[in-house]
Amino acid sequence: MDDRTPVLIGAGEVVERPAEPLLAREPVALMAEALRRAAEDAGAPALLAALDSLDIVNSVSWPYPDVPEAFVREFGQRPARLVYGPVGGESPVRFLHEAANRIARGEARVAAVVGGEATHAVAQAQKAGITLPWTTPDPNWRRTRGRDYLHPLAVRLNVADPVHVYPFYENATAAHWGQTPAEGQAASAALWSRFSAVAAANPTAWIRRAAAPEEIATPNERNRPIAFPYNKLMVANPMVNQAAAILLCSLATARAAGVPEERIAYLWGGAAAVEPRDYLNRDHYHGAHAQEAVLDACNAIATEEAAGFAAFELYSCFPCVPKMAGRHLGLPADAVPTTTGGLTFFGAPLNNYMTHAAAGMLRALRQRPGRAALLYGQGEFVTKHHAVVLASRPPRVPRLPQDYSVQAEADGRRGPVPAFTETAEGAAAIETHTVLHDRDGRPHHGVVILRLADGRRALARVPASDAATIALLKRPGRTPIGTPGIVAPAADGILEWRPA
Repeated sequence: MDDRTPVLIGAGEVVERPAEPLLAREPVALMAEALRRAAEDAGAPALLAALDSLDIVNSVSWPYPDVPEAFVREFGQRPARLVYGPVGGESPVRFLHEAANRIARGEARVAAVVGGEATHAVAQAQKAGITLPWTTPDPNWRRTRGRDYLHPLAVRLNVADPVHVYPFYENATAAHWGQTPAEGQAASAALWSRFSAVAAANPTAWIRRAAAPEEIATPNERNRPIAFPYNKLMVANPMVNQAAAILLCSLATARAAGVPEERIAYLWGGAAAVEPRDYLNRDHYHGAHAQEAVLDACNAIATEEAAGFAAFELYSCFPCVPKMAGRHLGLPADAVPTTTGGLTFFGAPLNNYMTHAAAGMLRALRQRPGRAALLYGQGEFVTKHHAVVLASRPPRVPRLPQDYSVQAEADGRRGPVPAFTETAEGAAAIETHTVLHDRDGRPHHGVVILRLADGRRALARVPASDAATIALLKRPGRTPIGTPGIVAPAADGILEWRPA
């Protein structure tokens, strides 16, 4: 092996749940602690002095004027390369992949990826009217929700946040797989129950309690329905105080620092691709070409190495994502595709979950000598996909540095995209759908993505007052997808749909 072969050597995690907000540490303090723990985990704390490349995962919970500068003040050290990343749940996987590429090119010897959030403490402080004594916030800071690239009609109908968009995929995939809504819901609840059992055994998880499928699937006051078919226990939980860091270096550096071989993991390679950012510009909602191209490329790496995957982390913001990935990979129905616990039960520190997942995967590989694992992350609205193959042995076929894009393959698989229209009147069938609920669990309104008689696509509302149609959208025994109906503009100009 080349001395510049990149290796993962340490993982550090922090979870805090103080009795009151003033005892909580701010995000950059959690990050700094996680990075120190990663070096200690490697058995080489002195390597932090040689850190020459640091990627900081986008942090949202506190309005810092400058996150990298705040981190440097807290950590007491400025790496030569210090980069703050954009929003994206897949971004930690990309940062790991790019750090490995830089090490393989000889541009860095010691690199790290770090991220953290303190959303729970911030929310508790706001609720109690407490001013947190953290880094002075930027008065002009605004949380970016990424709505500028979505169709304005999606924003008007309140289907511009992940919790309201992923149900379109959940309902479409279940119908495509021949499942009734009840069967799809049961599969999601069983999968999420298995995730919860992993979180229950993970000391850095936020919810350390296994939940039965019935508890997850049944809506009630503690598990309120949010966007059909998702209840609260099926969606990502950002109300956490968590941080994680991964430490990488060259193989020569690891050996010189005395890092034991059995604590090292290798990044064999990976792949990345994206879907059109506006989800209304996709060809269908029962899969994602970018996801499938990425997973196929990683499978090809494992095949070339004559290795099967002994562990998986399939991004789990909402059930449809790991269900889609697991089916494409051919995993058994009772698979447990996580070493971490998932974004509901482990917790969803916004963009940083996959750094925690990499930490969990490093620990898992240390218990599986000679085996390989798949680390898959995604971001936005089933939009950005990045996966890497990690292993506890070196690759037989060196691939790094690697051009990891499989965008051309993903684009080549894409079918025709229906033209979108805001104005229509007449026959229209449901392509996919959801029902949004108030906090008290009552339906607020339904939203349907439609296919018109001429093949165009439209987005329409089902008002809560139309109880019969809301019931049709939520019926458990038969999917409403494909149901013919009539679309027409309402008084406010927004299209509304009813069955024919």
